[in-house]
Amino acid sequence: MSTKDTISNKLQEAFTPESLRVVDESHLHEGHAGHQPGGETHFRVYIVSAAFKGKSRVDRHRMINSALAQELAGSVHALAIHAHGPGEKPR
Repeated sequence: MSTKDTISNKLQEAFTPESLRVVDESHLHEGHAGHQPGGETHFRVYIVSAAFKGKSRVDRHRMINSALAQELAGSVHALAIHAHGPGEKPR
């Protein structure tokens, strides 16, 4: 299973999101720290879940980082997070 699929599955299981999109942006970081041949090192996550309602941005990021702790300790070098509750407008 790819790292992208693992991230998607773990976030789906942890937060039962209304919407979820995981984008592999590794190709944008060639030659930079953490980049590996074959990619799967830099990701951007867009997620909307009721689990984030009433939570601060920092709390949302901590929740996601906790769910993905194994990946962040391993092959994932960078994770950009866009997490919102239902009905919230992205900033």
